[in-house]
Amino acid sequence: MSRRLRLLVAAVGIAALAWLLVATLERAIALAQRFMALPEGLRWLVGGLLAVSVLAGIALGAWWLRPRTPRAPVQAPDRASLESRLAELRSSGAEVEELRSELGELDRRRATGTVHLAVFGEISTGKSTLIKALVPNAAVQSDARGGTTRDVAHYTGTAPDGTGWVIADVPGSAEAGGEAREQMARDEVLRAHAVIYLCAGDLTRAQASELQWLGDFGKPLVLALNKADQWSAEERAHITQHLRTTTAGLPDAVVLASAGGEERFTRALADGGSEEVRRQRKPDVADLVSAVQRLVSVGADALEPARENAVLAGLHERTSALEQAQRAAEAERIVTRYARRAIVGAMAAVAPGTDLVIQGVLATGLVRALADLYGVRVTDVEIEALLKQVRLTVRTGTSVVLAVAGNALKAFPGLGTLGGGVLHAFAYALVFDSLGKALATTLAAHHTLDQAEAGERMRELLADTRGNRLRRLAELTTDALRDR
Repeated sequence: MSRRLRLLVAAVGIAALAWLLVATLERAIALAQRFMALPEGLRWLVGGLLAVSVLAGIALGAWWLRPRTPRAPVQAPDRASLESRLAELRSSGAEVEELRSELGELDRRRATGTVHLAVFGEISTGKSTLIKALVPNAAVQSDARGGTTRDVAHYTGTAPDGTGWVIADVPGSAEAGGEAREQMARDEVLRAHAVIYLCAGDLTRAQASELQWLGDFGKPLVLALNKADQWSAEERAHITQHLRTTTAGLPDAVVLASAGGEERFTRALADGGSEEVRRQRKPDVADLVSAVQRLVSVGADALEPARENAVLAGLHERTSALEQAQRAAEAERIVTRYARRAIVGAMAAVAPGTDLVIQGVLATGLVRALADLYGVRVTDVEIEALLKQVRLTVRTGTSVVLAVAGNALKAFPGLGTLGGGVLHAFAYALVFDSLGKALATTLAAHHTLDQAEAGERMRELLADTRGNRLRRLAELTTDALRDR
C-alpha cells in the first residue's frame, strides 16, 4: 500500500471515529435532558436502577478478570486403607498383584533418591527423539511411523548441575486401538516426579484434556512445543503466548524446543536433475532443560510427597474400578441365583397370566441381597413400597411380559411346546432378571434405594427384546427345569 493511500485510509478512519464520538455525545446529552425532565420520584427510581446496573457490571467484570486460583490436587486416601481394600479384593479372588506392585515400585523409587521424569504426549510429536537429545547416549528406537514406543523405557541422564535423573519414554496417546498402551503411559506419568508434555503445534481438545488431567494430580509440568525451528521468530512468539493463555496456568513453564532428528528433502542440481538428501537437524533443548532443572532443583525428597499422592490417587481410581467390577459380577450372580429360584417356584404356582410377583419372599430376598452388596441400608417399608410398585408395573404389563416370553421360547425347538408352565417359568425369570438388574444399576449409581428410577429401569428391561439376553434367560429356564 502506498503512502498516500495509507494517509487516506487513516484520515477516513479518524473522521469516522470523530463522527461516532459526536453522535454518542449528542445521544448522551439528549438522554440526560429527558432524564432531568422526569418527575423527581421517577428520577430517583431510574437513577437507582442505572447505578445498580453499573455496579453489577463492574462486579461481573472484576469476577471475570480475577486471577484464577489453581485447583488443589486430587487428594488420595491413606496407604493403609488402600492396602486393606486390596487385601479384601484379593481374598474375593480378584487379580490385584499389579496394583500391589505399584506400592512396591513407590517404595523402590523413594529409596533411590533419584529424580524421575516422564515425557508424555500424543504419538508423532517427537517424544523419543527429544529423549535422545536430552540423553545423547541413550539407545532410543525412533522412526517415521506413528506410535513407535510400545512399552515404557527408562534412560539415565545428568542435569547441567550434575544431578542425575531418569527419563521415561512412554507410549503416545491418541493412537487408534492403543487404549492399553495409553493407560500404561498414564500410570508411568503418575510415578514420575515431573512431566514434560510435548506438543507439535496448537493444542487439540484431547491434548487440553490430558493437560487438565495432569493438573488435577498436581504434577510439576513443563509444556514443550517441539519442532519450533519450522516457524519464524514472530510465529514462535505468537504460538507460545497462545499456549500460555489457553492452558490457564496449568503448566509451570511453556518452552520451545527442537528435538532434532532426521529430515529429508529434494535438492535441485545444477544439471537440471535432483537428489534426495537426508540429514540430521541440530537439536535445541536448552530452554527445556533449564525449565526442567528449575522444577526439580529442590531434589527428589522434596518432590516425593506430591509424587506419592499422585500414585496413591491413581491406585485409588484403579482399585475403585476393580471394586465396581467385582460388585457388578457378584450382582449378576445374585440376580441369576434368584431368577433360577423363581423359575423353580413358578412351576408350582397358579396358571399363567396371574400376578407374576406372587413370590414376595424371593423378591424381598433379592432386594436385601443387592442392598447388602452395595452397602445400602434399606427398611422393610422401603422394600414393601418398591415391591408394590413392581407388582403394579408387572400387572399392567403382563401382556407384554408374556408376549416377550412366548417369542423367546419359539427360538428353542421343543421348549415352547411344553405348555403354559414353561411360559410362566420364563416370565418369572424375565421379571426377576429385570428387577435385579434395574435395582443393581440404581444402587451402584446412587448408593440409595431410588424407587422411581428402579421402576423406570425395570419397565425398560421388561420390554427389552435383545436376542442375547432372552437366549440366556431361556437357557437358564431350561437348565432349572431339567435339574428340577
